Amino acid sequence: MNILVTGATGYIGKRLIPLLLNNGHHIFCPVRDKKRAEVYYQNKEQITLIEADFLQADTLKKIPKNIDAAYYLIHSMSNSAREFHLLEEKCALNFKRFAENTTIEQVIYLSGITNDTVLSKHLLSRKNVENTLASNKYALTTFKAGIIVGSGSASFEIIRDLVEKLPVMVAPKWLNTKTQPIGIRDVLSFLSNALKHKKLYNKSYDIFGPEVLTYKEMLLQFANVRKLKRWILTIPVMTPKLSSYWLYFVTSTSYKLASSLVNSMGVEVIGKKSDINNILKIKPMQYKKAVELAFKKIEQNSIISSWKDSYISSGKLKNYVHEFINVPEYGCFKDIKSRNLKNRNKAINRIWSIGGETGWYYGTFLWKIRGFIDQFFGGAGLRRGRRHPTELNAGDALDFWRVIYANKEQGKLLLYAEMILPGEAWLEFKIEGNTLKQTATFRPKGLPGRLYWYAVMPFHWFVFNGMINNINKK
Repeated sequence: MNILVTGATGYIGKRLIPLLLNNGHHIFCPVRDKKRAEVYYQNKEQITLIEADFLQADTLKKIPKNIDAAYYLIHSMSNSAREFHLLEEKCALNFKRFAENTTIEQVIYLSGITNDTVLSKHLLSRKNVENTLASNKYALTTFKAGIIVGSGSASFEIIRDLVEKLPVMVAPKWLNTKTQPIGIRDVLSFLSNALKHKKLYNKSYDIFGPEVLTYKEMLLQFANVRKLKRWILTIPVMTPKLSSYWLYFVTSTSYKLASSLVNSMGVEVIGKKSDINNILKIKPMQYKKAVELAFKKIEQNSIISSWKDSYISSGKLKNYVHEFINVPEYGCFKDIKSRNLKNRNKAINRIWSIGGETGWYYGTFLWKIRGFIDQFFGGAGLRRGRRHPTELNAGDALDFWRVIYANKEQGKLLLYAEMILPGEAWLEFKIEGNTLKQTATFRPKGLPGRLYWYAVMPFHWFVFNGMINNINKK
């Protein structure tokens, strides 16, 4: 079958597509940044990438109309908590108008459980999208999931940060909110097994794990899996704003995403029972089992997708990494270092391992201070780390940088700064013949940008010299 998958570079999409390929389907992926998507899906004959944006209806004309079924996995939680619901509604409406003029028979939509009488803005938006997608031209199948537990998921990584960083937690009262978490493997089973299942046409189902847990119980069970002793005290006086700051400073989430999550975490996420498990022959796993499986993926360095690689993890980039691939020359300050190569392969391997737990090869405490300052002013800081210890692809998050270009054969890596700066910054590593070249470029914004460059110049001399020397050492 010809299957349309929206959100192909997102957390769910990158995990669902391999399952669909294994079943012999041809996948059409409308993506906003085709060059970024090509990195994930290169050499896949069964995948057709189309550059299209569901916020811009005119771009959808490029998508073929001979499609059998579609997955709607677009989630515009965006960089602004004030506007994401408007973006979600616009995307859904444009998708519906497009789909109604194709041969699509079924649309499968992944939403969130929305059974509480009082819903957050985020969950209300998810419910509104479901209503918008409903059509008499195609059948809509909606799965409403509880908290999704899997390596790289936002909820998993936030809980992991809290448990592994804080032996004792003084936490907001919403930690007593009840929820029904579900493993990512079960979510993918529901999505893939529902394809062209006519009994599910124009139906909506809650999908959830077998346990009702509070967020506090989830944290304690997570700690049990990690063999850690943790103590949690919940207090009633912590406001949503303070709760958001608490999540932001302790975990790797951005402040705006933390605000959206806090608003949702006060809402009970309890699913309505149905016969969907029997229909699709799926028995959802328990929460601890999902956590254990997630850590197996982490230990094997086989995390397929991570929410940290999405643009909302910093809020600085919007859609296209390749827009930043041409490093500017005019009006820029540059710090250029070059060394005669001692060992090409070792130098490349060190470059491709930079950041995260490996660090930046020189002045680690200075990088940590810069990361703390960035986080204090609302930036990403060094908390995001990296998805894989030795692999880098265009679009990946790398501490407070974003990978713009990565070609190991050429020996070229280009990073764009997502830290809070009075300007823009690039960091490039490039091997030319027998020379390793390291270039830091800064394009200042007004007088504050120029003052910033001169203020950090002495630190750059030590840090950048030490970094290239250690990358190039035997």
